[in-house]
Amino acid sequence: MEKRNLRKERIGVVSSSKMEKSIVVAEVKRVKHPMYGKFVLKTKKYVAHDEQNDCNEGDTVRIMETRPMSKSKRWRLVEILERAK
Repeated sequence: MEKRNLRKERIGVVSSSKMEKSIVVAEVKRVKHPMYGKFVLKTKKYVAHDEQNDCNEGDTVRIMETRPMSKSKRWRLVEILERAK
């Protein structure tokens, strides 16, 4: 039996759900500035595949790495952790 590699997972907030079966997830990290020591917020955006098209803006979701589905989509939705209020 062939073993699959571990796939990366990210948790972020949906910043756009205007596309069909696609969402944009923004992951915010707090990183320490190398010289000054101040914590800076860094944002990274991922385009993810949402098969049921049930995510809305503001939802907290978990996404997982997958095969390329289009020019920019390399992630897929695993679960919705929290709905937007």
